[in-house]
This record gives sequence, C-alpha cells and structure tokens, in this order.
Amino acid sequence: DREPGKALENGINTGIGFLDHMMTALAMHSGWGRLVVDVKSSDLHIDDHHTTEDIAITLGMAFAKALGADKKGIKRFASAYAPLDEALSRAVVDISGRGHAVVNLELKRDKIGDLSTEMIEHFMESFAINAAITVHVDVIRGKNDHHKAESAFKALALALRSAVSLTNSSEIPSTK
Repeated sequence: DREPGKALENGINTGIGFLDHMMTALAMHSGWGRLVVDVKSSDLHIDDHHTTEDIAITLGMAFAKALGADKKGIKRFASAYAPLDEALSRAVVDISGRGHAVVNLELKRDKIGDLSTEMIEHFMESFAINAAITVHVDVIRGKNDHHKAESAFKALALALRSAVSLTNSSEIPSTK
C-alpha cells in the first residue's frame, strides 16, 4: 500500500498506449505503488495479442509471488464498484489459489487506441489465471467503450486492494 498523498511512480511502456493507461489505473487504484513495465522487444508489428497476454501472465505471476503461499491474515474475498462518467463496473475477487475469470465488458468497438478490445478481457483472464485468483468483472452499464474498460480496470483494482488487505488475524481464510 502506498502512502496517502504520495505520487505514484510508474514506468509503464508496453508499446500500446491504451494498455499503458489501463495498467496505470490498475497499479494506482490497487495500491501497488511502483509498477515498472518496459517492453524492449515484442511482436507488435504482427498484432497486440502476445504482448498484451505476456504482460498479463507476468503481472499475474508477480502478484501470486508477492502474496506468497501463506495467505494468513488477508481478507481474501472482496468486491468493488467503480464509475467513470456514464459507465459503471463491478469486480468480485477471491484470492483462492485457483485461477479463473469471468469477464463481461460488453465492448462494441474493435479497438481502443491500438489495443484490440478482445484483448482487454483476455488481459484480465490471463492475469487471474496466473495470479491463481478468481475474478468476476462486469460492466453494469455504459455507452463509451473507453469509459467501460477503464471503470472495469478500476473496479478490479479496488477489489484486489480490499481482498489483500490485512484482517489482524493469523488465520488462513479457508474452511479447507
């Protein structure tokens, strides 16, 4: 968690401007603090699929590693809503150790900037699977695809922040 009022220092350069924008929102609203992504080589000359997917996989693996195997004392379950103008999104998270994602963003355009809209849902799915968490992300309403995507990333970030928050317990949040 970052200090309140402290500027977020990110170095995000994926080569895909809208993905940079979404990752900045994810890092900021999740409280991750500094996030550095600097893609030195990619196959963007072909399309945005592998670059976006590889970043999501790597970010998911880093999230899982940062949490560690012992999930004692975290909240585990969380949900959050995030609006952006006319758009409203909901994210529900379970730090379960099982990677699964259901993502429904109802995006209409083929691309936002240089990012294929199908890759936005795929990013969230790849992140969840590799983070070994369960996520459900839904756009509840909205007209503008940029607003819908950004509100979805912000809702996910807020739910992640809450799910990993400490509970002052030494218990593992599981009945198994």
